[in-house]
Parts: sequence; structure tokens; C-alpha cells
Amino acid sequence: MKNVNKPSTSIKNWSKDDQPSEKIMIHGAESLSNAELLAILIRNGNKEKSAVELAMEILQKSKNNLNELGKIDPYELKKIKGIGNIKSVTILAALELGRRRTNTSFLIKPVITSSSDAAEYLKQFMCDLPYEIFAVILLNRANKIIHFEVISKGGITGTIADPRIIFKYALEKMATSIILSHNHPSGNLKPSKADEEITKKIKQAASFLDITILDHIIISEEGYFSFMDEGIL
Repeated sequence: MKNVNKPSTSIKNWSKDDQPSEKIMIHGAESLSNAELLAILIRNGNKEKSAVELAMEILQKSKNNLNELGKIDPYELKKIKGIGNIKSVTILAALELGRRRTNTSFLIKPVITSSSDAAEYLKQFMCDLPYEIFAVILLNRANKIIHFEVISKGGITGTIADPRIIFKYALEKMATSIILSHNHPSGNLKPSKADEEITKKIKQAASFLDITILDHIIISEEGYFSFMDEGIL
């Protein structure tokens, strides 16, 4: 029986108006779907699928959620036929640039005036992480951010915050106030008993150094929880 060649899936064979790279030039990046934007990064598909179809498969693997895509392991991406080292690294690099862009835009006004300001700043560092971290924002008398430091990294369910390390950075940077923070990869925003106890411990130690603990903020994909706003700091 004679083999029938399968039609090419190459995007080059599409109408120019449908090709993502042409479409972005004519209509702008906002006109493209997430799959089309990913396809531009991927550049080409394989014998069975176009770059857009591969992009759709990647999005399905991350539940069609860009936050979930930000957490995906590069080795998971490479399990998809047609996605090798270069393509997976390109995708991860683009996601990291997006995070850094958010960080840069916030630095235009690095002043914390509310818990929502602090949460917005923290999300870029914490929201996509599949493990828990404890971090601090160090501020001067004008509530301007002078430093951000990750104090510890843990597993899915917890991490340890050592007050000595926190105050070491605070004294080195001559901070007058601190915002404590950690993330909950589970999505649950309710503070644990351990969260409340470490907050009290750090606040008590800070009083001896004339350093103010402004807040303790928990970050998750569901939003944020402020100890100060809830009156438990």
C-alpha cells in the first residue's frame, strides 16, 4: 500500500495573518493567545505538531495557568516530544524576565505605604514557588525598601526563620523597620500556630534593637494575609 504523506504542520505554511510572528507585528502582542506567544518562543514544531500545538500541550501540562507554568520543572517540559533543552530553557528564561520586569516597575516607587504595597512587591518573589521560603523586606525611616533577603528555604509545608540571621541583615543594612514574609504553596492563607509564635518572638527581639516589625505577610496564589491588618501582630 502506498504511503500517504501527512500534510506539513509547519506554521510557515499558514496564512501570514495566522502566523504568530506576523500577527504580533501587525496587531500587537496583546492580540495573541498564550499558546501563540509560547509558539514564538518555541519557534518550530516537530513532524506531528506545529509550534502552536506544542505550546498548547505545554499549557495543558500546566493546567492552562501561567502561574503554574512558572513553577514547572524544565525536565517536565522535556518530556513533551519536540521540546528539548533549548526550547525549555527559552521558556523558563522568558518567564523569569517577566518576573524581573515586575520587580523593576515596582522599584520606580519603592515605598511601602500599606500591606497591599508589600504584598504586590512580594508576589514576584514568592507566588510561583512550589516550596516555602521565609524572607524579609528591610526599610529605612521613610519606609523605602533598601533590601530584600530570603532567610530560609524549606519544603512544601514549612521553613525555619532564625531571628539572628534576620537581625544580622537588618543591622548590616541599617534598617529601621522590617516586614516579615513567607509563602504558602498550598494556597491556604491562614497562619499556623508556628507562624504566630515566630512572629511574636521576632517582634520581641526587635524591640531591644529599636527596630519596628511593620507586618508579617503570607503570600499564596489566593492572595495575601496581613498580620497587621488582622490585628494579630
